[in-house]
Amino acid sequence: ADAIVAAAIAIAEAKGLEAVSMERVARKLGFTTMSLYRHVASKEELLQLMWNASALGAEHLVIEGDDWRSRLRTWAIIQRDMLDRHPWITQMPMAAPPVAPNSLHFVERGLATLDETGLADADKLRIIGLLSSYTLSEARMASDAARAAAAAQAAGGGPSGPPAPFESLLRELLDEQTYPRLYRIAWAPGAATVSERDEFLFGIDRILDGVAALIERTREGGSRSEEHTSELQSHHDI
Repeated sequence: ADAIVAAAIAIAEAKGLEAVSMERVARKLGFTTMSLYRHVASKEELLQLMWNASALGAEHLVIEGDDWRSRLRTWAIIQRDMLDRHPWITQMPMAAPPVAPNSLHFVERGLATLDETGLADADKLRIIGLLSSYTLSEARMASDAARAAAAAQAAGGGPSGPPAPFESLLRELLDEQTYPRLYRIAWAPGAATVSERDEFLFGIDRILDGVAALIERTREGGSRSEEHTSELQSHHDI
């Protein structure tokens, strides 16, 4: 099955996930389509195997950092870098979170960054899910924009290079009287030079701000509970 998965990934890397079919994978390997089904039961199973292969090595991943925040931030960046290297992943159907051994190892590494926070395990998993959803969404938009720009260039109707920043597009569309706030943002000094990467990291940092606030509330709640218990014990002793 490894050769089948490798062939499917090679097709996805070259032409996008929509190009992956059982027939095309079989043809790439010199198989008949029917013979392929003896190794992989369906395209859905093949997609799961591809997802698992994309996270190969996650069980050996070591995330360094001085505290939970720096480690969790690094974890999110590793995930984004992986999606940028393999943009076909952003095209996968996500009706439910993909469950495969390697991806579960990656989730485990993310949860480990929160070990010393005092958060409930359920909240830790929610945080990992929130960061993953945001990272996937941002990577998908960047991938779609790059694909659209490449298609426009191939058709002779678009510029080369990365897609223009959102602020640059706004400058072409907005008039100050109708959209004064958006106009001010679009024409702020340096607005049109902010990279997509910087925008992504801004979002990650704001999510982590929220996590920090949750950790603080959780600790304060624990302190109040301990104080209440101490007061009750003192009253009992009296």
